[in-house]
Amino acid sequence: MAERTVLCTSGWLLGAVLGLSACSLAPAYHVPPTPVAGQFRSIAPWTTAQPSDQLSRDGWWQMYNDPQLDALQQQLLHNNPDLSAALAHYAQAQAFVRQVESGLFPTITGNAEPQRIRQSDNKPLRSGGPDVYNSVTVGAEIDYEVDLWGRVRDTVAAGKDEAQAQKADLASARLSLQTQLADTYIRLRGLDQQTRLLTATGAAFEKALNLTQGLHDGGIVSGLDVARARTQLSSARSQLTQNIAQRALLEHAIAALVGASASDFTIAQSTRVVTLPVVPVGLPSTLLQRRPDIAAAERRTAEANAKIGVARAAFYPSLTLSAQAGFQSAEYAKLLSAPNLFWMIGPSLVGTLFDGGAHQAELDAARAATDEAGAHYRSVVLAAFAQVEDNLSLVSGLGSALKDQRDAADAAQQSENLALDQYRQGAVGYLDVVSAQTTALQAQSSVLDLQTRQLSANVGLIKALGGGWSSEELASISAHKE
Repeated sequence: MAERTVLCTSGWLLGAVLGLSACSLAPAYHVPPTPVAGQFRSIAPWTTAQPSDQLSRDGWWQMYNDPQLDALQQQLLHNNPDLSAALAHYAQAQAFVRQVESGLFPTITGNAEPQRIRQSDNKPLRSGGPDVYNSVTVGAEIDYEVDLWGRVRDTVAAGKDEAQAQKADLASARLSLQTQLADTYIRLRGLDQQTRLLTATGAAFEKALNLTQGLHDGGIVSGLDVARARTQLSSARSQLTQNIAQRALLEHAIAALVGASASDFTIAQSTRVVTLPVVPVGLPSTLLQRRPDIAAAERRTAEANAKIGVARAAFYPSLTLSAQAGFQSAEYAKLLSAPNLFWMIGPSLVGTLFDGGAHQAELDAARAATDEAGAHYRSVVLAAFAQVEDNLSLVSGLGSALKDQRDAADAAQQSENLALDQYRQGAVGYLDVVSAQTTALQAQSSVLDLQTRQLSANVGLIKALGGGWSSEELASISAHKE
């Protein structure tokens, strides 16, 4: 009968606990307002993205149509140590959510204490009894904090908001590393183009030196022309050596990004042109859903807002329901019999009467933290708009400059050809040839440099737009939010 009473009482307690609902003392959350323009100001060769025409969620770098870049990106995703660290950090945030969610449920503990006890002869208020005896206790206890003021639920909400922010941080880290790899690879290919130009230029300068040397041997030109031709050739060879050394540094940087040893890692030279893709650019308002750093800042604002509720709940008493039952005896035999049964049940209400203003200070700190997070969110949003406009301007401006520079390079090449022809005929001095050669090399090198810079700006634009990420990726966590 006693056991039945305990079971019925415990069942009633559990039902009452689960039936209680909690309020929340956190303020109603609103995303901090930020100024959002109706459209981007810059104009350039891109298209306005439609709902089905956004950047690819996976493999946005495939827009550049370069198999080598695609292979390197896959290596980065599997081997980059910084990305692995960011993933582990996100796993910690997920574990913390599970930890705080445990506060929504009762805690059940069990104990078994077989003891052999010897009482002191001089124990105060000792009233007889044996000097040595056994004490055997087996029991269980249920404790549950009734979340009357929403402290636990607000803590869970804050934990989930932080986990969402960490997930967005992971996406930011991934995007940053991917765009860093793409940009480094593009600059490396730009140096490959420069290497081809300098190699061809060196061969042309060597032919010019042989021509000048022959004319000098025939007594037609002075040794000054030979010295100038040799200077041009040596200068081109020096630039080629510097170019190769700079390429090696970029190759080492790529090795680190893909998790490989720089000593064993090589990328074969290639003069294959990396195509400039047309990036679909949506409306400015879509940037708020496409940038993981914006999502992270917004989620941390929500987290700070939830912590205001936690700080407010500290002003009110906490109610804990407890039930304990078990068996206790001085003998092991027949321990689990009715006469040895004990149980207790009852609530515990604990509140702070005086804390010297500690709770108020915690509430003030939580409110200030929310203001700080909101200001940071607005700063991130404004910086994002600026980055998009910067890269749109760069892609557009460099495209126009590239067109003019190609015209300049064609004209400079014609000038060099004319100068060499006239020099062979004795119509001009070699100084005119040197000037034409220098101008032509600089013009052609500038074309390649502008091509690389425009591609880098294109990568920067993709990063500024958030790559292929979307705030919908946070749904896997928010779906469990209370």
